[in-house]
Amino acid sequence: MSVPPPPEPITAARLLFSLDPAVSHLNHGSFGAVPIVAQRAQQRLRDEMEADPLRFFTQGLIDRIGHTRRHLANFLGADPDGTALTTNATTGVAVVLQSLGLRPGDEVLTTDHGYGAVDLSVRRECRRTGATHRVLRVPLTATDEEVVQIVRAGLRPGRTRLLVVDELSSATARLFPVAAIIGVCGEHGIAALVDAAHAPGMLPASVQSIGADFWVGNLHKWGYAPRGTAALVVAPSWRERIEPLVVSWQQDSGFPGRLEWQATSDYTAWLSAPAGLYTLRSLDVDRVRAHNAALAAYGQRVVGDSLGVPPTDLPDPGGPTVAMRIVPLPAGLATTLDGARALQATIAERLATQVAVMAWNGRGWLRLCGQVYNSPDEYQRLAVRLPTLLAQR
Repeated sequence: MSVPPPPEPITAARLLFSLDPAVSHLNHGSFGAVPIVAQRAQQRLRDEMEADPLRFFTQGLIDRIGHTRRHLANFLGADPDGTALTTNATTGVAVVLQSLGLRPGDEVLTTDHGYGAVDLSVRRECRRTGATHRVLRVPLTATDEEVVQIVRAGLRPGRTRLLVVDELSSATARLFPVAAIIGVCGEHGIAALVDAAHAPGMLPASVQSIGADFWVGNLHKWGYAPRGTAALVVAPSWRERIEPLVVSWQQDSGFPGRLEWQATSDYTAWLSAPAGLYTLRSLDVDRVRAHNAALAAYGQRVVGDSLGVPPTDLPDPGGPTVAMRIVPLPAGLATTLDGARALQATIAERLATQVAVMAWNGRGWLRLCGQVYNSPDEYQRLAVRLPTLLAQR
């Protein structure tokens, strides 16, 4: 089977970013890239803050945060009153875990596609409270129906307090049928948290349509916001039970204010996030999503072919706007976290290419992203040079 043609480029989109042109940035999913217009908006806010810190923090800042929250919640299709801004998805997960009131005999359920830092947070909270952490194994090739059945069979009503499930897995670029999974949890009165770290800006689904008890997503990845911008959306029945990790002066204001206000934190990332969304909208959100997904699929096929991976062995995340794809590495490479990190660093140093290397289920995987600043020749160059580098490992 021949490699399908790449998508038409979005003209001059790379000029919107300040990325080093000597490096191929094929790993947007890890830390994103902030458009120049959002960088400048944030710098203007920092200049304002430093010109008169007392005025900045004490006159109107809470209202400005609230205005930004409503803007971002509208983009996400979320209830502004049930949305709180936070620094990243992992922080939002930690807030939910410590607000649950876990006790001995309770359990938190995750899948083996979950994000490593989230798993660490779950384990810590379980150690602290005496609860247990159980992991559901979900095959990479499982259909949506099979995933739902795995979850249904794994729930333990009366014991399972929370299910944490990715909307789009960082490790495997797997799109999960979260709305159906939430429905199964609801049948048994079990709370569900959707880790949607990669959803804002990439996936079009409305948060309200998913119906999760808790949903958390980063806007500083595919939403072009400055880093440190995320949203935690909480169902009405849980809002008054949500407590911040650190108590500050808005504690008595309730949710979401008690979560957002952390005194002398730098709020400029949040306040300039609408500038990032402006860039996304100016490029046409649907066009960007389709372009990025097609480019990631193209890169997966080109690199997969270079490594001798049959197209049938290249995982397909199953979504027309999923802009991340994974390629299996040769057996024995990057099978551990340390090995994956070492290989990723080697590729960056020797090939001037930023990718993500994952160790999942005893095998190494290369994760490629597609973004408007990428071009097909970047994947082609990687495909030409990567086999030689891997042969030397």
